[in-house]
Amino acid sequence: MDWDAEPDWEWRSAADDSAAQLLALWRDTVATSRLMIEEALAEGGLDGLARWTSPEGDTPSLRRILVDLIEEYARHVGHADLIRESVDGLVGEDPPH
Repeated sequence: MDWDAEPDWEWRSAADDSAAQLLALWRDTVATSRLMIEEALAEGGLDGLARWTSPEGDTPSLRRILVDLIEEYARHVGHADLIRESVDGLVGEDPPH
């Protein structure tokens, strides 16, 4: 991707995709991710190091990567709650009326 030519690509890249296409892409990505985690666990367990090193010289463990992903996912779920609450007026886990 040429980020200089298309700096907002990630916000428009799926604009013409159908819901079915996006769901299939998500499912394929989840399957690939699960396979990669299984392979990483078999090779070095949760403390096995990534094959990537940050510009600062850090090489995260699988444990660190998974914890970061869980934290990021939880943060975005919180955003989804805020959007839902602004639409339906319910707060937290209130049952629908």
